[in-house]
Amino acid sequence: MSTADAVVVYGATGHTGRFVVAELVERGFVPILSGRNAARLEELAQGNHEVRPAAVDDPSSLDRALRGAAAVINCAGPFAVTAGPVVEAALRAGIPYVDVAAEIEANLSTFGDYADAAREAGTSVVPAMAFFGGLGDLLVTAAMGDWTAAAEAHVAYGLSSWRPTPGTRLAGQVSHERRAGRRVRFTGGGLVYHEDKASEQDWSFPEPLGRRVVIAEFTMADVVTVPSHLPIPEVRTYMTVEAARDLADTDTPAPEAVDESGRSDQTFVVDVVVRRDGDERRAVARGQDIYAVTAPLAVEAVRRILAGRTRRTGLGSAGAVFDAVDFLRALAPHVSVESGL
Repeated sequence: MSTADAVVVYGATGHTGRFVVAELVERGFVPILSGRNAARLEELAQGNHEVRPAAVDDPSSLDRALRGAAAVINCAGPFAVTAGPVVEAALRAGIPYVDVAAEIEANLSTFGDYADAAREAGTSVVPAMAFFGGLGDLLVTAAMGDWTAAAEAHVAYGLSSWRPTPGTRLAGQVSHERRAGRRVRFTGGGLVYHEDKASEQDWSFPEPLGRRVVIAEFTMADVVTVPSHLPIPEVRTYMTVEAARDLADTDTPAPEAVDESGRSDQTFVVDVVVRRDGDERRAVARGQDIYAVTAPLAVEAVRRILAGRTRRTGLGSAGAVFDAVDFLRALAPHVSVESGL
């Protein structure tokens, strides 16, 4: 095994973790499967991949799991529990860390707790390198173009449906508990927790989706990633009501594969609008299956970090670390992007 090719996937047996393992193999990397459950890891590996069980409450096991690897991708939620220990193990090993966290508070903790350590270690730490948080951040950054600041950024998610994984439900429960049931928005340059009821409004998505009802301030990780490097005091995210209701319904089943890659039939449109001084810029992304598309996002991030194709080292979001326009182009055919990119 070449150290340059070996990437640890922590949480490899999860729904998103399996997509990440497959994407690594497709890209010529050598995945090392890690996580808490040794039996499930061996079942997934089928003798084709190295297995290194590790637990987040056992730092020495994490050190063994990361030894000799070139990078680690953390796919194990809830990230409120796993992100800190795996980041710290990556920093001890001196290797890049990427995760797919969509939990707002977990991402806030990563940005707040590890910026100095990552800078001192001279390695990359990229949280929320996923559909929520990463893709929106890249789209906002690309839409900004030569603007150095904007008054508003809006990220509208047009999901045809949302069949949440058990991991998504658990992460949502953890976030709900951490907020004591409150909702959150990013306004006036900061996060504000509140108890206002959710409201609905119309959003004009590009065709063929068209005008749809969305939940306003259906707040996702973009409110952490975007403001982490762009001076935009108002960052708002939206979700189509059909998808929001699927997520809220405890009887909604988990995703079901409809093709050989394991993707579900869910489709998405991410519509981004940035505004300043009466001007407006837009970027749109389309694709299939929000969990499956997280894999090329995370793996492309690792590929670029290892190749030295970054704008900075240390801790940063997708839009801060990478050339957003070039990165988005590299996601084809998984994601199609439209704008002036």
